[in-house]
Amino acid sequence: MNHLGEIISLIVAVSWTFSAWFADKSSRRIGSMETNVVRLVMATIFLSALLWITIGHPYPVHADWKAWFWLGLSAVVGYVFGDYCLFNTYLCIGPRLGQLMMTIAPPMAAIAGWLMLGESMSWKSILAMVVTLCGIGISILSRGEKHQFKLDIPLKGILLGIGAGTGQGVGLVLSKIGMEHYSAAVPLDAPAAMQSMLPFASTLIRAVIGAVGFFILQSLGNGLGSLKTAVKDSKGMKYAALLTFFGPALGVSLSLMAVRYANAGIASTLMALTPVLIIAPDVLINKHKIKLKEILGVLVSITGVAMFFLL
Repeated sequence: MNHLGEIISLIVAVSWTFSAWFADKSSRRIGSMETNVVRLVMATIFLSALLWITIGHPYPVHADWKAWFWLGLSAVVGYVFGDYCLFNTYLCIGPRLGQLMMTIAPPMAAIAGWLMLGESMSWKSILAMVVTLCGIGISILSRGEKHQFKLDIPLKGILLGIGAGTGQGVGLVLSKIGMEHYSAAVPLDAPAAMQSMLPFASTLIRAVIGAVGFFILQSLGNGLGSLKTAVKDSKGMKYAALLTFFGPALGVSLSLMAVRYANAGIASTLMALTPVLIIAPDVLINKHKIKLKEILGVLVSITGVAMFFLL
């Protein structure tokens, strides 16, 4: 099927739009750390059931230690560090601007690819990175009195957003390395469904390691009591369940699948449409008034991402 990867990438962008929305709702209801633990445990259960139905094993069969190592490392970087920053970004500046900050993930992925895989960066790539960061800057800066610039959102939100984008970008590169090891470890006589379910099995490994990582952080912070309280919050758990479906279960798995069928640059650019897509529900539900500079910032940042991969 032509453009299958591109179609999957657009589905990922839509899925992550819902994920961002429900992550904000769940985090405000039961806490960001609690949300991370709950959603990854839910994702582990969901993905295990899916693999059991499709390939007859409720675990990532055939995955060797190299696959576990790289996918586990990607979970620590992408989930534990990156998503910890992302969820707190949502709490600090909201899901729309939080997702806007995530447009730095593709340039960060390119830097990680250059450092870990030896991929070179041309002057065009550097230019695209600058345009992307300028787009983000336009959205988070506003003119104050006497024509002086001032931060429109807390500095903490900016730093958390940068951490989230860096975690996702580097985590994606580590996931790609892990999936390559996983694919090589699958025997030739394995069921045909194994290769098609590889992204979901890889996501299961990441979910398990991520859940353990967040549980450890929760324990160190003496937050096990708040975790028990969170589980008893039925409305919060509903938000977490919806987040789980659109986030790690569907969105993350499909993002790994997309780069198998499409050029990684095109796929990543299409996935980066989430900040644009999330504007509509924010306006309709929260009655948020869109500022011209915010629209301009989105357009410039998305243009930068497109330049980064397509020039």
